[in-house]
Amino acid sequence: MSFLKSLFGGKSSPAESDKETLGEPLEYNGFVLRAAPFKSEGQYQTAGIITKDVAGVRKEHRFIRADRHASLDDALGFSISKAKKIVDEQGERMFD
Repeated sequence: MSFLKSLFGGKSSPAESDKETLGEPLEYNGFVLRAAPFKSEGQYQTAGIITKDVAGVRKEHRFIRADRHASLDDALGFSISKAKKIVDEQGERMFD
């Protein structure tokens, strides 16, 4: 299947990324943030996962941003800073 993707220009996505690109979970203002950058066109795309237990139910918000980085470390750090910004701006509304 990967041969067909490369032949027809398929792109990587967070679901296809290696588990090694997931950053360590970080607790922030009651939310758990996790960077999840993935390779795209030779660089790492900013992406992450924000989770929180709300009324006994685990809620999850996944995000992808247009920002790309040459190194995985840069992408991991920037993804966490974006996740913090989302939490600060939206709080639990992101799960609506």
